[in-house]
Amino acid sequence: MLPICEEFKGKVVIVTGGNKGIGGGCAEAFCRAGAAVVAGARDRKSGVALAESLTAAGPGSCKFYYCDVSDHLQVKKMVEYAVETYGRLDCIVNNAGYLPKRAPLDEISTDDFEMLLKTNMIGVFSGCKYALPHLRKTGGSIINIGSVLGTTGQDGSSLYCASKGAIAAFTKSVAMDEARNGVRVNVILPGNITSDLGKENRDPKFNDQGEAKVRSSLIQWIRRAGTPLEIGWAALYLASSMASFVTGAEFLISGGFELGNGFHLYRDETAGLHLKDLEIPIL
Repeated sequence: MLPICEEFKGKVVIVTGGNKGIGGGCAEAFCRAGAAVVAGARDRKSGVALAESLTAAGPGSCKFYYCDVSDHLQVKKMVEYAVETYGRLDCIVNNAGYLPKRAPLDEISTDDFEMLLKTNMIGVFSGCKYALPHLRKTGGSIINIGSVLGTTGQDGSSLYCASKGAIAAFTKSVAMDEARNGVRVNVILPGNITSDLGKENRDPKFNDQGEAKVRSSLIQWIRRAGTPLEIGWAALYLASSMASFVTGAEFLISGGFELGNGFHLYRDETAGLHLKDLEIPIL
């Protein structure tokens, strides 16, 4: 088994939503390991900036490709671009997602639901569909990005949670189909990660500068939010030979979010903790 930074030299990876947040963290992890990354996203400015930064840092490289995953033909063209540019494809990380406004079910528009399905489900389906013929040739892997909320649920997020739960079930079934072809398929379920996804829709009490904002990062047992790069390291592991016996797995990277209920560290009085004394990253 080669060291991970040697293993990914010459490998080609596509990351959707690869301009920032979790997608940016995945692009960075693969670039740090020496891979050639194609980062697909809709925001050209941030995508080009990140690609240039990652390429300059090396040892891998990153190219930005404009792609709206809600349009399956754009996903097809992105995969074709990666293969035409580099001659192969070894991994696709289907990360791009849409988080609608947090609201009760009867307040969610049909348009929002359709956009969620096109991005979160059809986007993942398209990435897998168009990448598979190339991944079968290289014995590559698929990594889908779900959410811990696909297993726990969340108030005001019924359709988002349903879409992420569907991604997990979809992953397992595709893993069964593709095992005979040498392609491994896994899903990462992130928890509370520092990301801009849905930032404008978050509860206002978690967007101020006061104690409530500090408490918003205390909803998992590890007393901080995760970082996009930590999800990237998990994706790098799943794509590597270290995970050669791993397929159809749900990989929870959540800081223990799902282990219990509510704000785990709200009980600072009984635990002897004082929020003002906690040095933790804040969302």
